[in-house]
Amino acid sequence: MLNDEQRQIQELLRRVARERVAPRAAEIDRTAEYPQDMFDLLRGLGIFALPFPTEYGGAGSTLSACVAVEELGRVCYNTAYLLVVQWTAFGAILAGGSDEQRRSLLPDLAAGSKRASISVTEPQSGSDVSGIKTRARRVPGGYRLSGAKVWCTGASVSDYILVAARTGDDDSPAAINFFLVPRGTEGFQVGRKEEKAGARGIPSCPLFLDEVFVPADNCLGHEKSGFKRVMEAFNTARPIHAARGVGLAQGAMDHAIEFTKNRVAFGQQVDQFQGVRWMLADMAIQTEAARSLVYRVAAMIDNGLSGKMLAPFAATAKTFATDVAMKVSTDAVQLFGASGITTDYPINRYMRDAKVLQIIEGTNQIQRNIVANALLGPIAKTQ
Repeated sequence: MLNDEQRQIQELLRRVARERVAPRAAEIDRTAEYPQDMFDLLRGLGIFALPFPTEYGGAGSTLSACVAVEELGRVCYNTAYLLVVQWTAFGAILAGGSDEQRRSLLPDLAAGSKRASISVTEPQSGSDVSGIKTRARRVPGGYRLSGAKVWCTGASVSDYILVAARTGDDDSPAAINFFLVPRGTEGFQVGRKEEKAGARGIPSCPLFLDEVFVPADNCLGHEKSGFKRVMEAFNTARPIHAARGVGLAQGAMDHAIEFTKNRVAFGQQVDQFQGVRWMLADMAIQTEAARSLVYRVAAMIDNGLSGKMLAPFAATAKTFATDVAMKVSTDAVQLFGASGITTDYPINRYMRDAKVLQIIEGTNQIQRNIVANALLGPIAKTQ
């Protein structure tokens, strides 16, 4: 399924992951410190624009991006996450921004000389994006934003954050848009990073906005359409999140195979027990099925599928691949026995990171709603 260029990306990043990233993975997870050295490594590789048009230095290929994330995630979830955080903000500006915003912001993101994050989730709404309470009040020359956000990934290291807020008193989704808020703006505070079970190296923080002024030019695109375009663009990113699940599953299986080959019990090598062999076979089957699905949906995007036609396929890929990551990593921990729940071995890290993937970027329950709505139509509202 991969072309020559994609295979070259795969080979390059597999080598880099093995030689440069894998030796750092355990320490990043243990210390929960932001891996600036890994960010610098990715910047040096010049892949911060990989899924995006060639005019920004990218390959214009979601499939290529999936391959990159899979190979890095196979050894270190946090390093792969660095790409995804940058790509999420990049994709939002590309989809919803004005021509001037694209020209002024995207080159720096592509080069890795600037970092950005995106903030949608609020304490009271979670997956209910339409329940956003943060307000953007029109004032002379721009807007004043007030409200609170949670789980803004990368906030403490970003140069600016795309904050979702509701304009005026309109409670409809059409009244929501994104506003570019530079870190350090008066009235804008990034809270203490959360202590997470997984994805520990990439900070997730609450945000507090107290009458924060942003110029009118900092509204992303058109006030009535920017948010909708960004939400649609999120569908095209879902296979990339799914690819993280494939990488985690493959990495967990790699560790399980190595462990069972080098351990002896009841007088024979552990990988010679039929029960163990069947577990490993199921892990391989599930991982390959997830990989094939993710690659197929990524190729559909590269061939132009978008909007409502894409949504159920993207949701299917994200749900299946991340559920597989959870199943495979849990089984891998089981194969390690008591060693699997100690910090002496890396396998429990894979299980913790896999659980994160089932929740973020639209929980897998929300993804199932998208698939069900495509099959059956939305649930009828009762009086």
